[in-house]
This record gives sequence, C-alpha cells and structure tokens, in this order.
Amino acid sequence: MNSIFQILMLILDVVWFVMIAHIVMSWLINFQVLNLRQPIVAQIWYGLNRLLEPLYEPIRRILPPMGGLDLAPLVALIAVYAIRIVLINNAPAFS
Repeated sequence: MNSIFQILMLILDVVWFVMIAHIVMSWLINFQVLNLRQPIVAQIWYGLNRLLEPLYEPIRRILPPMGGLDLAPLVALIAVYAIRIVLINNAPAFS
C-alpha cells in the first residue's frame, strides 16, 4: 500500500509541475516574451492546454466571470496542494 501512496504523490507532483509550466508560459506569452508563431512554442502551448483543459473547465463553470482574469489555475493549484496535504496526513492508512 505504501507504493500506492508514492505513486499518488508522484502523479500530484507531475500535475503540479505541468500546471506551473502552463502558468509561467501563459505569462510569457501575454508579455510577448514567447511568440505562438514559433512552432515549438505553439506545440508546447497547445499540448499543455489539451492536458489541463479537462481540469480547468469544471472550475471555470463554477467560478463567476472575472473580466478576463482566469482564476481556474489558481483554484486547481490549491486543490492539488490540498489533496497532497490530505494524502500526507493519512499516510499511515497506506501502510
């Protein structure tokens, strides 16, 4: 059972990293440091969007419109961190 705990923690760590990469990349695109006309940038961006859109979409449906401010990534990051805390606090149940 300990291995299940470690696998879940690994999955949460990967999701956390992908979400942080998506957030940083969105900032770099918005501040015109990165250009979506570059093929590698566009491929990475669209790949990250396809990975994370199923996670963000239910959150966007619940959150009220914020006038161009997307808080779905922040809510998703907090949710991933909360799940991580719950798993760590219940680690003895996996032993």
